Amino acid sequence: MKDPIKERLAMHSLLLIQNGRTENDTEARSEHNPGRILEACGYVTWTATGEEQASHFIRDADATLLCMPVTEIELWRQKLLKHKTAPVLWWCTSATADLSVTACGDNVIVDGILSPYMHEQEIHWILHFSSRQCFERQQWHKEKEQLLARIEERKWIDMAKGILSKAKNISESEAYDLLRKQAMNERKRMVDVATSIVKVYQLLQDQT
Repeated sequence: MKDPIKERLAMHSLLLIQNGRTENDTEARSEHNPGRILEACGYVTWTATGEEQASHFIRDADATLLCMPVTEIELWRQKLLKHKTAPVLWWCTSATADLSVTACGDNVIVDGILSPYMHEQEIHWILHFSSRQCFERQQWHKEKEQLLARIEERKWIDMAKGILSKAKNISESEAYDLLRKQAMNERKRMVDVATSIVKVYQLLQDQT
């Protein structure tokens, strides 16, 4: 009988990354091996021990499972982001947990945690929510970048308004209208015109 949760998941393949300390553990070779467990749940898995292998497999993987101490997660997460944005989960075992105590206070970003003692439906649900978590974080970062860009644009425009207002002895409202008119005439964004005005003004100030 097909699992209804698994059927609804958009996630079907997983990349497992093991470092040198965990790949040789007895647990990694036993029935607690993440590849065996996930394949028994119906997932396709690939295993990598280095960045070159990971970059090859990640193209077809829906998520990555890091089988390593927490202290190494952020470094691997940055490596993976260079190739693809996808959910990153941590494989928590007695070995990886013991090696991670010193990182308890670190700002480690993962979309979910799996362990060898979870039931099949628990694994499906965690993968489902980790996918949503990853998507929501992407949206949040995108909105943050857009907001920071608007703040930066506002800064240049305000500086240019002040320069024009002082140079032409006009109000800042009139200076804003002047900026907007110049941008329309030159078919440029207002922030680009404003940036040019500020940089020319700063250059002239340096020369005096």
